[in-house]
Amino acid sequence: MHRDFIDKIEENPIIAAVKDDNGLSAALKTEVGIIFILYGDICTIGDIVKRVKDAGRMAVVHVDLVTGLNNTREVCLDFIKSNTRADGIITTKGNLIQHAKELGLYTVLRYFVIDSMALVNIEKQAGYGVTLPDVIEILPGVVVSKIIKKVNAISRVPVIAGGLISDRDDVMNALQSGAMAVSSTNRDVWEL
Repeated sequence: MHRDFIDKIEENPIIAAVKDDNGLSAALKTEVGIIFILYGDICTIGDIVKRVKDAGRMAVVHVDLVTGLNNTREVCLDFIKSNTRADGIITTKGNLIQHAKELGLYTVLRYFVIDSMALVNIEKQAGYGVTLPDVIEILPGVVVSKIIKKVNAISRVPVIAGGLISDRDDVMNALQSGAMAVSSTNRDVWEL
């Protein structure tokens, strides 16, 4: 686990998740320290990350959403490392975590908690012999506090709540339930 990444998240518990250039411009006008990049393609991702880094922010790229990369293969991570200044990656594919860590990238493993099988998968990920991500992100982030507590109990890595976080109550509920941070595309949340 990268302790400096965890420290940065703890210092910046509200993470801006951006889906387009307008969202990125808006995020760069706020005080958020970490930006989750949820868009781009192989021709633009380097410039998108550069904008984030030039603004002194941490850039974490959701590699599953970068058009033009075969996101099931480790070469997509080699591309991100070689062609951008990204600090880390987000993925739903646990098989990419070890290689990302070998490259020195921070890692966020994203889970969609839509049924009990998602919890089973999180528990399996916590098993020994599996390369653990630095943090896991559960979506939707407005899941009941009982689920966040359950994920914390079965996972050996810190939890970020993301998705559908829209106001102060959502943020406070997630943080009080044990999430170390929230990520949101909602610009009003970035200003909290």
